[in-house]
Amino acid sequence: MSWDFSTDPEYAAQLEWADAFVREHLWPLETLFLHGDLDMAQLDRAIEPLKDDVRARGLWATHLPPDLGGQGHGQVKLGLLHEILGTCVIAPLAFGNSAPDSGNSEVLAMAGTPEQKERWLEPLLAGDIRSAFSMTEPHTAGSDPTLLQTRAVRDGDDYVINGRKWFSSNATIADFLIVMVVTDPEARRHQRASMIIVPVDTPGVNILRDVPTMEHPIGHEDARYGGHAEIVYEDVRVPATNLLGNEGEGFLISQHRLVPGRIHHCMRWLGQSRRAFDMLCERALSREAHGSTLAEKQSVQNWIADSAAEMQAARLMTLRAAWVMDTQGASAAREDVALIKFYGAKVMHDVIDRAIQVHGALGYSGDLPLERMYRFARSARIYDGPDEVHRMSVAKRILRGYEPREVPSEHVPTNLDEARQRFAHLLEAVTSND
Repeated sequence: MSWDFSTDPEYAAQLEWADAFVREHLWPLETLFLHGDLDMAQLDRAIEPLKDDVRARGLWATHLPPDLGGQGHGQVKLGLLHEILGTCVIAPLAFGNSAPDSGNSEVLAMAGTPEQKERWLEPLLAGDIRSAFSMTEPHTAGSDPTLLQTRAVRDGDDYVINGRKWFSSNATIADFLIVMVVTDPEARRHQRASMIIVPVDTPGVNILRDVPTMEHPIGHEDARYGGHAEIVYEDVRVPATNLLGNEGEGFLISQHRLVPGRIHHCMRWLGQSRRAFDMLCERALSREAHGSTLAEKQSVQNWIADSAAEMQAARLMTLRAAWVMDTQGASAAREDVALIKFYGAKVMHDVIDRAIQVHGALGYSGDLPLERMYRFARSARIYDGPDEVHRMSVAKRILRGYEPREVPSEHVPTNLDEARQRFAHLLEAVTSND
């Protein structure tokens, strides 16, 4: 079966517009935001009129179908657009597909009732409210959601939630949370948990702090806006009608959310890699040291060649995964997405690392975006499943197509005489053809 990553001329023109739009309008805002000249509220106000331009071009919330306010673009088209958006940390905000809002909107679109969609999905897509996804816990492995401990107990027409979460991204600026909770601790491992919508202002929702990270260290101004919150849920009472889907379907819904979410991350990583690569090449051509430009040094040439090869491989792998999702569905692409999740993260990290190295102390400084990109790249190997889990998942799936076999196998002749006989047959066949 052949792969087809082509797009129509009209959409190619859209991509050209998006690329120019991001560079002209969003890169400068990103610089001001990352340097602390704009806080999140000011950034939102600056981006608001730009959202109208995106909507007018038909590029708003392209990950959702038209009946839900999106454009219904397939994953390959999404990949080509997200590659552009990935060059700028704030670009997804202007295009209506920033995480975790984009993933949460897909959950609501898939599992939400008409009432839930009207109350939460429509204003989320309009950009009027923000959301957070609250699943990871301090005392259980984040890569294994079947171990969750936060409980939701049915009490009449309500659920009462108790537990502790952290790394609930954007919770400090969110209007509502989608919380993964255990509703039946005695059920089978993948049927214990459910998802429930919890408004942030519900009594008992205690947002303790934004956890300091390499991306948002202690004292970093941006940590107050869209950080990774630690939350204690203490007798949080919400209506049972806030349940997403049926009880016990939380793990199933999360898989439908995470597979598209992961590939969207990988698509944006291509853009991050490309921006770092451009900076690497431009610096190599403009900086002289020890009698020649850096571009004439063999080590730098190796960095450029290796980066180009790795980026092309990552891009083809990502587009293939997107094509599988478009033609066969998200479930069929799980292996492809797992492959690109760990491979793409490494490529992004390595390309940014080389770009920093060729810039020297300037690359390490805050005067360029490379140091922030580098900190971000390190987290990519952890969130949405660490590299090791994806490698294990891919290996298990590959090994299902094999059976144990004793050596010598059919691939290895049992003795020298047999090998000679095989060679004689091959030689006779070639001679007769001549």
